[in-house]
Amino acid sequence: MAKYLLLKHYRGAPAPVNDVPMDRWTPEEISAHMRYMQDFADRLEKSGEFVDGQALAPEGAWVRYDGEGRPPVTDGPFPETKDLIAGWMIIDVDGYDRAVELAGELSAAPGAGGKPIHEWLEVRPFLTAPPAVTE
Repeated sequence: MAKYLLLKHYRGAPAPVNDVPMDRWTPEEISAHMRYMQDFADRLEKSGEFVDGQALAPEGAWVRYDGEGRPPVTDGPFPETKDLIAGWMIIDVDGYDRAVELAGELSAAPGAGGKPIHEWLEVRPFLTAPPAVTE
């Protein structure tokens, strides 16, 4: 089994498929989307492939260390200009092909008008061993 992180980005769907931002969806459309996500997670939990997942708010900031004795530097929040993560799901599957298959299903979550949003999801494998260091 291999663990993968499925990242949902706020950038949404590629135009013109169903590129209506979530803040313009009706409460019913948001509920349908969230129900799809929960049903998907429940199904993967039953198959033993679900590890964890969370939705994230659009607010956020970039933070970095700025030197000894100095406060951290922040940049943001700028949700309209930064590629923010809408949520994530960790899956534990047989391999990359299964991870891609599940990401494709998750991309079909309904959006405006109840139609699939066809959003891009990022599939990232967990690092299983530290990178080799050569002298």
